[in-house]
Amino acid sequence: MTSIIQGRRTFLRGLGVSLALPSLESFGRGVSAPNIPLRMGFSYIPNGVIMEHWRPKEFGTKFTFPKSLAPLEARKNDIQVLSGLDHTKANANGDGGGDHARAGATFLTGCQARKTAGRDIRIGISVDQVAAEHFKAQTPLPSLELSCDASRRSGKCDSGYSCAYQYNLSWKTESIPMPAESNPRFVFERLFGKSDYAADQRAVRKRIARDKSVLDFVLEDAKRMRSRLGYDDSQKLDEYFVGVREVESRINGRLKEQENLTELDCPDGIPGEYQDHIRTMFDLQALAYRSDITRVATFLLAHDGSNRSFREIGVAEGHHSLSHHRDDSLKKQKLAEIDRFYSEQFAYFLEKLAGFRESDGSRLLDHCMIVYGGGISDGNRHRHVDLPILLAGGKSHGLSTGRHQDYSGKLENFSAKQREDFSKSKDGFGVPMTNLYLGLLNKMGVDAETLGDSTGKIRNL
Repeated sequence: MTSIIQGRRTFLRGLGVSLALPSLESFGRGVSAPNIPLRMGFSYIPNGVIMEHWRPKEFGTKFTFPKSLAPLEARKNDIQVLSGLDHTKANANGDGGGDHARAGATFLTGCQARKTAGRDIRIGISVDQVAAEHFKAQTPLPSLELSCDASRRSGKCDSGYSCAYQYNLSWKTESIPMPAESNPRFVFERLFGKSDYAADQRAVRKRIARDKSVLDFVLEDAKRMRSRLGYDDSQKLDEYFVGVREVESRINGRLKEQENLTELDCPDGIPGEYQDHIRTMFDLQALAYRSDITRVATFLLAHDGSNRSFREIGVAEGHHSLSHHRDDSLKKQKLAEIDRFYSEQFAYFLEKLAGFRESDGSRLLDHCMIVYGGGISDGNRHRHVDLPILLAGGKSHGLSTGRHQDYSGKLENFSAKQREDFSKSKDGFGVPMTNLYLGLLNKMGVDAETLGDSTGKIRNL
């Protein structure tokens, strides 16, 4: 087998393996920062947050993270806290109950979901798929959809809404969701196996049973390529291989504990601990960005309405049940701990991106725009306005990080009492989240004038 260079990517080929590599200067592909591709990602958290412990009180560059965001302190200068953004199409608007289904369905589309549990679902094209369509000829995978929940495309879920709305963030068309994958093994094989999506299960199981890594099948090709690499690229390649092997080892370690590896039914491979599951998926997303397998990814950490408990942090009650706290201080305290847990996982992801270097020495994080947040602000009242939103990365592409920005132009002028009153209302500021998305697409070089309920394009990012 021989390595193949396609554009700015190099692939190592082996039996049943196609391993995309990060950009290497030795192949004459060292590029300046503006030409290093910008990646886009969306990470979704469910059920709202306790805003008093989540949103900084100060605006501008001199702000302090409250306790729910404290785990992100080390990456503060890489983050924008964005306030005053709404998703009013997630409101009932005459359709009655179903806020959790609408929150997820609207989050990346800005459209009102048709209330149905049948086949006649309708929402709108999501921002990630607009970008994926633009870059589909430039990367092996147009987009990557991840979740820690098993995908559902049908059935009745929240208040008469199809489960497709609640379990899928990404929508290719107004009626076709892009199902997210929750099994790290399938994601790994999709990224590094030779097949388009479903790997040859017999070959995969044989490789695992023999303690073989995907790297073992490209070693010959890698050895030939090393003779053409400079010292820095050789170090970079070693670091990349270590990252791939670490993720693969964690996945295979769980699979080898299962019996009947020679059977064709694919083993579960999903970590027993929620934190491990989230971090493995973030690792895979980071590797996909680093090797330019894709530039667009979505990650549904949990579907909205999820009633998962968090015993690992001392919260035995279900998340959704707690979110209807009725201002009970103990319940709000527990919810703030859950919010902090999710922030810790996002901090892990940002640290991973910050640790990878591009061909010009800049950090991978500087070439990523990662939106983190959810479609509900106050879970007790099912508010879909003034959403909890962070935007991380993008320094090398002109993003103004390390600030708390009020896009409504009102919040920072509110008194403490006015902010408290607003937090109990369902009134929006009239600044759609989709205006942010149009601004992000513009940064990606995607010419889009409208998306969902957009009214303009946010440019001061």
